[in-house]
Amino acid sequence: MAVASLVLGILSILIMLFGFGSYWWLAPVFGIIGIILGVQGKKDYEKRGLAQAGFICSIIGTALSLLWYIACAAILGSMLSFMF
Repeated sequence: MAVASLVLGILSILIMLFGFGSYWWLAPVFGIIGIILGVQGKKDYEKRGLAQAGFICSIIGTALSLLWYIACAAILGSMLSFMF
């Protein structure tokens, strides 16, 4: 679970940064799943560090992607307010 958390955290950051076309919605989904797997992976003492890294990457990917969506919605809302 620790490795899966790290992979999903890195994928959420990469998808958020580069967009990957119509797959923008996968960034927060991968991030949330990575957070869940990171918490579960911390129970295994041998892979605790890897799970912590995956947990942190997943939190960063989720937070950045949600902030990006909020910023896009704010920009779109301000553009529409000037049109009408």
